Amino acid sequence: GATLAEALPFLQATYCGTIAYEVEHIDSHEERDWLRQVIEAGTYRTPLSPDEQRELLSRLTHVEALERFLHRAYLGQKRFSIEGVDTLVPMLDAAIESAAEGGSRDIVIGMAHRGRLNVLAHTVGRPYETVFAEFEGGRHVEAGKLTPEGGTGDVKYHHGAEGAYRTRGGKTTTITLLPNPSHLEYVNPVVCGRTRAEQTQHRGQVASHDPSAAIAVLIHGDAAFAGQGVVAETLNLSALRGYGTGGTLHLITNNQIGFTTDIAEARSTQYASDLAKGFDLPIVHVNADDAEACLDAVRLAMAYRQRFGKDVLIDLVGYRRHGHNEGDEPAYTQPLMYERIKVLPTVREQYAARLVEAGVLEDAASEQEYDAVYEKLVETQRVFHASSPRMASQDGPEQAPSPRGLVPSAVPAELLQALNEQLLSWPEEFNVHPKLAKQLERRRTALSGEPSIEWAHAEALAFASLLTEGVPIRLTGQDTERGTFSQRHLVLHDVSTGNTYAPLQHLPGALAPMEVYNSPLSEMGALGFEYGYAAAAPDALVLWEAQFGDFINSAQVIVDQFVASGLSKWGVTSRLTLLLPHGYEGQGPEHSSARLERFLDLSAEHNMRIANCTTPSQYFHLLRLQALRKRRLPLIVMTPKSLLRLPQAFSTLADLSSGRFIRVLDDPALTPRPEHVRRVVLCSGKIYYDLLAEAEKRAGEAPAVLRFEQLFPFPTEELLAALERYPNVDEWVWTQEEPRNMGPWRFVHERVHSLVPSRPELRYVGRPERASPAEGYPALHAAEQQRIVTEALG
Repeated sequence: GATLAEALPFLQATYCGTIAYEVEHIDSHEERDWLRQVIEAGTYRTPLSPDEQRELLSRLTHVEALERFLHRAYLGQKRFSIEGVDTLVPMLDAAIESAAEGGSRDIVIGMAHRGRLNVLAHTVGRPYETVFAEFEGGRHVEAGKLTPEGGTGDVKYHHGAEGAYRTRGGKTTTITLLPNPSHLEYVNPVVCGRTRAEQTQHRGQVASHDPSAAIAVLIHGDAAFAGQGVVAETLNLSALRGYGTGGTLHLITNNQIGFTTDIAEARSTQYASDLAKGFDLPIVHVNADDAEACLDAVRLAMAYRQRFGKDVLIDLVGYRRHGHNEGDEPAYTQPLMYERIKVLPTVREQYAARLVEAGVLEDAASEQEYDAVYEKLVETQRVFHASSPRMASQDGPEQAPSPRGLVPSAVPAELLQALNEQLLSWPEEFNVHPKLAKQLERRRTALSGEPSIEWAHAEALAFASLLTEGVPIRLTGQDTERGTFSQRHLVLHDVSTGNTYAPLQHLPGALAPMEVYNSPLSEMGALGFEYGYAAAAPDALVLWEAQFGDFINSAQVIVDQFVASGLSKWGVTSRLTLLLPHGYEGQGPEHSSARLERFLDLSAEHNMRIANCTTPSQYFHLLRLQALRKRRLPLIVMTPKSLLRLPQAFSTLADLSSGRFIRVLDDPALTPRPEHVRRVVLCSGKIYYDLLAEAEKRAGEAPAVLRFEQLFPFPTEELLAALERYPNVDEWVWTQEEPRNMGPWRFVHERVHSLVPSRPELRYVGRPERASPAEGYPALHAAEQQRIVTEALG
């Protein structure tokens, strides 16, 4: 063994240079030992040949030249330049090369603003002209000409793109940079979900997962990584069954400042990366001004991922050369830092000087190459201006209305009966809980003539039928395997062994796989993951269920920034389906409302579908339509709680085998003589059954009660057709459980009034305007419900 004096220079070279390592927090002894050996042996440090060094310098030259050109050509415009962490681009090169050699066909990248335009141009491969076009009016380029964007679009540093990257070894990989709004870290779970979808085989009965097929790369800001909770939610997904990506590569572009906020005011930890310690990620800190060390850091990170299939993080410690954006004066708030930055040579200049000193490069060669690259940018812009005609400003094309549900959603009775038997089959040696076995056994006779099919039963039949038609399904959420209300039981547990069995995953006629997973106690991260998954698996039915609908509150950024507006901003849509338990049963303000009004406020330009079904058969047909329609849109479903087992809401086999989804439901049994009806009550959701119970007591004096099963796109034709049955109405009432400032009232009132302006004004019956969604006291809830029903029925 070496003496301390002999070992000290070696240890100093390993641990006291421009790379530092944090690995001792990792639980696994095997991983810690491997990392120590690799770090101290330096096997990841691959000296670059002179040609490779010149190639690296050239890459840095192109990165710097683009930023300086944009700074001068578009003075004062925001671009969030990469300057200060320029080595990010060659680091991505190294990661892509390594991933491709490991078999990855897809690289999925998520990042915020800093350096995004440079990554679009140099990593994704978008032509410079498309970057210039974004600065010159927000138009994109097709066939070399400016064309107006569809939708309302987004700013240049939010756009995503896809390109092909050819490695040195001749392999071609697809690079996808996902669009990202200003909520900086919320793209993280979206990237991981998309990557998981790219890694998953959706054919056959079993969904096979190949982590080598794709890799997720997340580029974080230092202040955002430490400050935004969605980072922790995403890290928590990384090693969970159903969510892992085989190891995400995390890169913090560490500017050492967040907007104008100093480190001491931005986090309570020593390093921006410290959060990752709680999730066992190895952390490599590297100086962004040491270009070759940055590549070494990537090699170590990728070697660890390849060996252990786990997330790893690189903290790229750099700076930003300008302010938060190029219109800011950073010296107002960080004067000492920016005095140093002002005289600091760029990483290109530092690396060029190093190569000159080593005799790899002639003294003037670097500046000559820089000038040549810069002049090429000038010429490219000149040609771009000459060949791109000026276009008058115009609105994007109006979106076509959502096509009617012409897709048949009924399933032959014989097939449903066969599927029902298969759903009630499990291995002979498998021991289902006796109480649960009795509940499931009731489903065996539920397909008789009487209404006996409850909500979860209809759902299982819908899933089973879709699997036999080749539609992959992924269902996740908190306690989703069993169901929050012990209604679903897709996954059975052996009472003797604890083993599990899911009949839906063993259907003899299935042509596609069924994935079902309990999610962690996460809404923001979990919903973002499913959004990304659904966007990358356009033919799959991807569903996310909230434990209670109110929990969507914790995922509102994903709803606002991605689900509702992604189509208009980026042209991104999917079949993502949200199941949100909604209904007022006296469970208090946090377990009643799925905030239906928020989704209705976000509804425009046919961006999604919103439904509030009242029968299992309606839900059955809705799920099948969502999976089979050609036009993909997100679907928001207000699912029930008390209706899950309410006999009055049960459906029949005929409802499933010969019925269809009806957007507005009338109830002729209540009004056998429609010409005598003087009052029409409009409603949506569970309150219908409260009204029904009271209306049935009134015999022939009951008003007509119409149910909106779909709220958006608004069912104009169906509503008018239903209203034609009642020619002598002189009183119109909208009733709802939600307070007046919540629920569908304001959304529906405006539309109904415009449809039937000559009829009496639609009157509101429900709770008054309130700050809280529901009462907290059961007695008060019951009194309010009774008042609403009595007043609505007159």
